[in-house]
Parts: sequence; structure tokens; C-alpha cells
Amino acid sequence: MMEQPSSGEPDESAAAHDDGAVSEDTPPPAGNAEPPATAAGRTWSTPAQAALSLAAVLVIAGTVWHLGAVFLHVAPSNSISQRYQKQVDAWVYPEFEQNWKLFAPNPLQQNIAVDARVTTLGSDGSHHVGEWVGLTAQDVSGIRHNPAPGHVDQNLLRRAWDVYNGGQSGDLFQRYLKRIALQRIGRQWHGEQIIQVQLRAGTANVAPPSWSSERWSTEPTYRELEWWPVTDQDYVGL
Repeated sequence: MMEQPSSGEPDESAAAHDDGAVSEDTPPPAGNAEPPATAAGRTWSTPAQAALSLAAVLVIAGTVWHLGAVFLHVAPSNSISQRYQKQVDAWVYPEFEQNWKLFAPNPLQQNIAVDARVTTLGSDGSHHVGEWVGLTAQDVSGIRHNPAPGHVDQNLLRRAWDVYNGGQSGDLFQRYLKRIALQRIGRQWHGEQIIQVQLRAGTANVAPPSWSSERWSTEPTYRELEWWPVTDQDYVGL
């Protein structure tokens, strides 16, 4: 029996027979495909949810406390700010203190530079006085050409001196200033033990602008504090 030659046309019976059949190599229709597992479908464990909730509560509470303390600090004196003045001051000073003296009517018109020097104990028992170290000059060096200077460089020493020089020269602010100086200088000076530290402040008037006819002296005047003894306790936490 002879085979009929192929005419090149598709076999309709074969197509009909294969209609609806899906090849193993053919992907299933998109509508029937199951979505792959993703990270978005996963849930946090109970301990993780508890930790996140606690962190959120702490952040909110800290934000409310910070804003409230700063508000009481800058707001006019009232019964609440007077009652909690110590707590507010302890939180605000020196990192979050608000200073509006940049603006009129009383802008700052002086440059104040704080220096420190130390007395050391030599191996033979002799005392040696070191040269002055410019603490404010160190802060200025850290700020200049820095697009985002740190709050410590800008305000820590400056505000500590302002508060001390403003009349609150008690033991607390004395120790605060002393620790700032010792933090910068260290435990020894030229290999010898530091036993005393002294601070001074040089105050110079800001020069008038070039277009002004006013003239005044810009030479600094100095205020030297007494020598403060240094012990190991002064370095605790430094």
C-alpha cells in the first residue's frame, strides 16, 4: 500500500487531537501560576514584635521629654519650669542649650578664647609649669572648613565658661571646666604627672566693619583663675 505524499498542510486531525494538551516545556497559564514566596509575606516573631514595640515607645517617650525640657528652658518662667528647673538644666546643658544672642538687640560683640596650662611633678620632686594650651583654638580648628561641625566643638567649652563666668562659680562648674581641660591635655604633660591645672580667658572686642567710622581696641584682656589641684578622681570617666 502506497503512502500519500505530504502536501505541506498541517494535519488537522493531529491538531484536533493535541488541542488542549499542554507540553511539559510550555509554562502554565499566568492565571494558574502560584505566586512565589516573598519576604513581604513573612511575619515578625512575637519577641521581635515586642522589641520593636518597646523601642518605639522609648523613642516616642524620649522625644516628648526632650521637646518638653527644651520648651520649659526657653519659655518664660512659670511654676512648672521653676519646680523642675534642676532636672531641665541637667538635661539641656550643655548639649541642647538655646542661645539667642546672635540676634538683636544684644548680639555678641566679643571673642573669648579659653586657655589652660598645668603644673607637673618631676621625678626629682620639682614642679614644672607648662605653656598655655589654646582650648578654644582647638575647637575653632575643628569647626573651620567643616560643613557639619560637632556640637561639642561649638558649644561645650564656650557654654561651660559662660556659665562659670556668669557667676555660677561653684564647685560643680569648677570641676566641669577642669575636666574639660584635662580631657584635652591628658594625664601627663611631657612625660610628667599633672598635679595642678589653671585656666584663663582672653576677651577681645570684635573689630568694627570696614565701612564703619567707629574704632576701638581689639587687644585681648585676660582673666586668670586660681590653680586647681588635680587628682585621679578628676579623670574618672575620661
